[in-house]
Amino acid sequence: MEKAKINASQLFVLVVLYEMGSAILVGMGAGAAQDAWISILLGMSSGILLFLVYYRLFLYYPNLPLSSYIQKIAGKWIGRVIAILYVVYFMYCASRVLRDFGELLSTTIYSSTPLFVINTLMILTIIYAIHKGFEVIARVGEIYFAVVYVMAIIGFSLILFSGLIHMENLLPILDNGWKPVIKTFLRETITFPFGEMIVFTMLLPFINDQKKVKIACIGGMILSGVNITITAVINIAALGTDLFTRSNFPLLTTIGKIQLANFIERLDVLFMLYLVIGGFFKIALYYYVAVAGAADIFNFKNQRKLGFPIGVLVLFSSMTIASNYAEHIKEGLEVVTVYLHWPFQIIIPSILLIIAFFRNRKKKSSPS
Repeated sequence: MEKAKINASQLFVLVVLYEMGSAILVGMGAGAAQDAWISILLGMSSGILLFLVYYRLFLYYPNLPLSSYIQKIAGKWIGRVIAILYVVYFMYCASRVLRDFGELLSTTIYSSTPLFVINTLMILTIIYAIHKGFEVIARVGEIYFAVVYVMAIIGFSLILFSGLIHMENLLPILDNGWKPVIKTFLRETITFPFGEMIVFTMLLPFINDQKKVKIACIGGMILSGVNITITAVINIAALGTDLFTRSNFPLLTTIGKIQLANFIERLDVLFMLYLVIGGFFKIALYYYVAVAGAADIFNFKNQRKLGFPIGVLVLFSSMTIASNYAEHIKEGLEVVTVYLHWPFQIIIPSILLIIAFFRNRKKKSSPS
């Protein structure tokens, strides 16, 4: 593993940028219609409980990443197989997110540019960032955190003053009962984006003040969850339930409706700037933990040597996982959530915690 150290505020920033990532761009919780915001809040609450599972594992093994302590908990051979599966899972998730952002860019402002070219440029940028190291990514995150919030404040103000908000679109609350809300929560919001905090099980050993890990991560999850919820409420209030559920990128549709003083319009650039920033950090962290995990499992002294080959695999996978965007989204909702996210984010960590508890019951846990 790279000998990097970041502070709690940098961890907080990375959690917020990573969690918001692509969640703000797509129609989070659309299956619950006007009650999407309830599904998101349920997902955030359950995601925090799930993070406490990851955090307890971290307390048992504060100086080890997930790929190492799996081998201590489950045994060398079984643990190594599970660790390799996690590396493959992280690579696959990186390729899915890369496909998301590539498709969005190619269907909006780069309609004449091949998807392969867009994805290649993004992955080359991230390979360069990985080569510079995790500390550099964290410092860049601090800069762009401020940029994202300035754009968010500007965007929200313009939407408000444009008269697009119609709160009656959020009514009636729970018109179809709890069933669609719970279904959306179980199939989507618990795993995306809040369950994706599994990535940070590979990164927590880099924190120089481990006593602040819990507050930094949970604080970041709450802030990002509130931001995602507010975005969903604004989208529903501005577009109405029908357009919100049908739109692939409701935030882009909402921003496209901004028209103020007959000259402030076509502000898609705000959306595109966030798209590139959010995409970069989401893919970079998935990609980085895949590289770090592979280096840890196979005892590479210099993990930078793995950056380029894994990047090529992620790029190739992003182009081949689906023949079109509709198939890509359907696969993500119906296959990935059930057969990948639930096992890797929820089931396996819970089993590992139970085993670790019995193995360490006589030992005192690290500082909380």
